[in-house]
Amino acid sequence: MILRQFLHTDPIGISYLFGCGGKAAGAVVDPVGDIQFYLRAAETAGMRIHFVIDTHVHADHRSVGRALAEAAGAAYVLSEKADVAFPFKGVRDEEILPLGNVVATVLHTPGHTPEHICLLVSDRTRADEPWFVLTGHTLMVGDLGRTELAVSADEGAKDLFRSISRLKALPDYIEVLPGAYAGSVCGRRLSSKPWSTIGFEKRHNEAFRIEDEAEFVHFMLAEIPQPPPEAAVLRATNSGLAAEAA
Repeated sequence: MILRQFLHTDPIGISYLFGCGGKAAGAVVDPVGDIQFYLRAAETAGMRIHFVIDTHVHADHRSVGRALAEAAGAAYVLSEKADVAFPFKGVRDEEILPLGNVVATVLHTPGHTPEHICLLVSDRTRADEPWFVLTGHTLMVGDLGRTELAVSADEGAKDLFRSISRLKALPDYIEVLPGAYAGSVCGRRLSSKPWSTIGFEKRHNEAFRIEDEAEFVHFMLAEIPQPPPEAAVLRATNSGLAAEAA
């Protein structure tokens, strides 16, 4: 298993490169910024990028996912639920993305956005059971993702409540690798520590601990921060709908 975590400051976010070495298959998740950075990182790690995955249609930055996929000769991956105006590899819930000895299982986790996915990753050279989960903006360290950027806050919160129940059911030892950390506008109580475990978040993440749906929705609708600047425009741009409308 090769895993690289990249912390970004403008905008604040986290992207990942993971997979097998030895010129085997790799994937990039939620890339931000210069695509050459990821191409060099993959080359240095001895990996060929097979998949470029956006966990959701972002509203806080311009995605470079499609550009990176084209440059790498890789498939650009989104949930099959994504409403976009360009071709992509649509993945369904529980679909498996093969990366040599590494496998990533897709979990459809709507809430932050309707099309959001997480990736549950196993390294079969170590064990068949999963090792970590890439959670995007569904579950982050200390908080959950805001719910009003693509649908109403209430509808998104209800979806998110069901989604996090799937993550809570994972073993406590599973590592949580999120898509953002403290300073991101996509959460309210985010930690500066960019990884955690399911067990620790079940104990110490206030939103993640709530078991009653009505209480959860009320909590998620309180103190919603200001949306990212040009959030609607960025989401439309990243979906290709802005260009279509023009």
